[in-house]
Amino acid sequence: MSVLLEVDHLKTILHTGDSPVRAVDGLSLKIRKGETFALLGESGCGKSMTALSIMRLLPDSGEIQSGTIKLNGTDILQLPEASMRQIRGKLISMIFQEPMLNLNPVMTIAEQINEVLRHHFKLDKKTAQNRILELLNQVGIPDASQRMHEYSFQFSGGMKQRAMIAMALAGNPELLVADEPTTALDVTIQAQVLDLMRQIQQQQQMAILLITHDLGVVSEMAHQVAVMYAGEIVEQTSRENFFSQPAHPYSRQLFASLPEKQKRDQALAVISGTVPSLARKFTGCRFADRCNHATAYCHEHVPQWHTIAANHKVRCHLYDTAAEWVEKKPMSEITTGNTTTAKPHRIDKPLLQVTDLKVHFPIRKGFFKRIVGQVMAVDGVSLKISEGKTLALVGESGCGKTTVGKSILQLIEPTAGSVRYNDHELVDMQRQQLRQMRAQFQFVFQDPYSSLNPRMRIIDIIQEGMDALNIQIPASDIQATPLPSYSHEKAVDALLECVGLPKETKWRYPHEFSGGQRQRIAIARALAVNPRLLICDEPTSALDVSVQAQILNLLKSLQSDLGLAYLFITHNIAVVEYLADEIAVMYLGRIVEHGHIDEVIANPRHPYTQALLSAVPHITKESRPDMIKLKGDLPSPASPPAGCHFHPRCPHAMPVCRQSYPQASAISPTHITHCYLYSQEHCSTHHEH
Repeated sequence: MSVLLEVDHLKTILHTGDSPVRAVDGLSLKIRKGETFALLGESGCGKSMTALSIMRLLPDSGEIQSGTIKLNGTDILQLPEASMRQIRGKLISMIFQEPMLNLNPVMTIAEQINEVLRHHFKLDKKTAQNRILELLNQVGIPDASQRMHEYSFQFSGGMKQRAMIAMALAGNPELLVADEPTTALDVTIQAQVLDLMRQIQQQQQMAILLITHDLGVVSEMAHQVAVMYAGEIVEQTSRENFFSQPAHPYSRQLFASLPEKQKRDQALAVISGTVPSLARKFTGCRFADRCNHATAYCHEHVPQWHTIAANHKVRCHLYDTAAEWVEKKPMSEITTGNTTTAKPHRIDKPLLQVTDLKVHFPIRKGFFKRIVGQVMAVDGVSLKISEGKTLALVGESGCGKTTVGKSILQLIEPTAGSVRYNDHELVDMQRQQLRQMRAQFQFVFQDPYSSLNPRMRIIDIIQEGMDALNIQIPASDIQATPLPSYSHEKAVDALLECVGLPKETKWRYPHEFSGGQRQRIAIARALAVNPRLLICDEPTSALDVSVQAQILNLLKSLQSDLGLAYLFITHNIAVVEYLADEIAVMYLGRIVEHGHIDEVIANPRHPYTQALLSAVPHITKESRPDMIKLKGDLPSPASPPAGCHFHPRCPHAMPVCRQSYPQASAISPTHITHCYLYSQEHCSTHHEH
């Protein structure tokens, strides 16, 4: 295949602060027609800035200092801006990371796609409308003829991402730059988006530059893989080589950081430290400060490229055969922190018991705001969590997971049902009495940046809950708590050390921390009041693999040391397999399957659970089941389907599924599902065998 894009020694600088930030520092890559080239790495290593440099869409502070970017042999850095406007959208298109921020809220979806068509093609109105309809059908927007005239806020997250893809494809580009196209999407929507990109690539022989930090997505999509670290590429090879024999210590440590079932009784390997500031001048290897193979030589000498196999090169001193000093330790030993953290044996006493919980929000219309309907966000959820145990709550966005968590803590008032915490009924409890109990259960929010007050220092953020709830720790409780009994400031110091942050950081503000560090602060704030139950809402969804490993290790060690119970809300199945004892699968306000983690993952019974697990990207192709493609989108909780809520999308739907909601069927004493495929007789027979 011929080379479509060739980037050679690209250097991009951002003029911010006292010293320039070398966001891209001497990057070279080639992308062939019809090929997917994955650029992999942590946040802050320069991946997105590479994409913006290729598109020539840098911020005002950005400048391409040197290098060439050749598209079909033409150096686009030499072209005037007027020529670039003809290239963008037609030869090169980009899917931006945040569709919500990059779709115009005051224009309909059709108007936004029509902007691209009007700029690059001379189409009459009818032909343009037909083309827009064709594009939206191609990306799987349901009822496209109606939805094309709606605005972006009327679309779900997955549909916004599809609309962005339709806009990017409108000019039939030869190269599609996809910047984290699936980061915040559910696994089912992610699978559909990736499948769509693959189909269009095959039809049009389009090349894709895929920017991501998700190794599973790379395994699904890529032909070639480049690992980027601190502004430069450190390893480049084919997908097969990368997943069978990753060579650079950074690549290996990324794999060691991945959560999986086999590592359940171990701490995950952690890459210490963070990506270095790109404003500093580097004298040696950029990864040396975090590498467990680094020597003084690594800190003093810049590593050169070494070819270790056909189409596999790496930038690392370990492969410098001329250097006799290299410690020739087997590369398989590049792991850190794999210590056993088995949970102590605890009495299986329910700490939290939720029965038939319902949360319905009224729909009001008209001048007098009369109630015309109900959004049934949570519609009869029952679950229980024992001390020292983790229950994972999984499902697509919009199914009611977060509402369950907030209503358990009475942050949202339940419409009906019972929430018993430690034998105390929380629903309709007096506010003063509930306030006294608040210290025992806390919430860790999904986005720590939004949930931490930007005007308060960390010490004030952590102390706020202790002051509000009058947390006083008597000397007799020192053995039972990680907090000292003296002043609150000393307690804050102990908490920060407990979550792996230096105590000096208490005088800083939230914006001075990385995403992973902010999540640690949010956990420290929750722990400050000595809770017994933590509800964690997607605490690792937007984190890099290495930072995610640190947070999971922290949660696991806290549970082991303090006996905390967790309700862990997530859509990351790999995290669930590593952390959870039990799993509950939620669909449109109801739990459709519940059981011990090993039973449900190994033998999913509900068709929705089967589809959810089949959509999870796997690093090894052998373990990947055939993907079950679901029809349509999640129905609205304002008008759920009659009978089983899943029947409009279910491949096994029967007439009875449309009539009434199925009762629980016991697959085993610890595994139930709500599905007509399993009668009570069938389940009991199955269990006997």
